[in-house]
Amino acid sequence: MLAVAGGGALSAALRTQSAQAFHFCGHLYTTGSCPHPTGLPRVDRNGFPLRASDGHPVDDLGRPVNAKGQPVDARGRVLRDPDGQPLPPAPRTRVCVKAGREHGFTAHYDGSWHRCCHGRVRKLIDCCGYVRRRINGDAALTGYCYRGRKVFCVTYYDTKVRC
Repeated sequence: MLAVAGGGALSAALRTQSAQAFHFCGHLYTTGSCPHPTGLPRVDRNGFPLRASDGHPVDDLGRPVNAKGQPVDARGRVLRDPDGQPLPPAPRTRVCVKAGREHGFTAHYDGSWHRCCHGRVRKLIDCCGYVRRRINGDAALTGYCYRGRKVFCVTYYDTKVRC
């Protein structure tokens, strides 16, 4: 009787637990993360790198950047060299595209799926290509890829939608 009465709460608890079972919330399978300048593969809606902890845009070197792409400190002030000149901006490359360049294939963001993570809907995105192996060395899987492409690595986008 308790299982029936508390079934909804139990199933919600299990969903939350299983969604956090592997290397980042919502990702349950063995494909590794796409290479990212700060570690966890958080991206904005266009696939550019964000700092996982707070969603702040970062360049390909992992430095926080402002709207102009200039590297900034924790207070948002432009970083300067020893002579007081602003440091030059580094590129900001889409995470999936950079993975493809670094590993010798043309990368595509194809399909995605969604999970509830930390009270928000998280969009998990397959970075796909005509590859035989995933970034972690296992055989590539179709996943949510199209036109014969297979999953190489994964990224995620945190939406503002509550769950």
